[in-house]
Amino acid sequence: MKPQSSKTVKIEIPIGVFSVLQQTTEEFAMSMRIAAAVKWYEKGIVSQEKAAEIAGLCREDFIMALTQFDISPFQYSAKEILQEAGYET
Repeated sequence: MKPQSSKTVKIEIPIGVFSVLQQTTEEFAMSMRIAAAVKWYEKGIVSQEKAAEIAGLCREDFIMALTQFDISPFQYSAKEILQEAGYET
């Protein structure tokens, strides 16, 4: 999933990281994108749709990535759940 327009971000990573994680630079970059998107989604900073875009995944694949990080695709506060159930207004 490629965004219509994009920017390239350059970061320096110690070379030893790639051997420890047993990933190529491309795999590492993708892992970082997914991890950042998952964390920002978990914290409520971005929507599920935007997080999937950041991760470079379709929404369905992003939801699957959430399960790998033990993150629920449903981000509701306790208050929102109570309101939805009719216990709070």
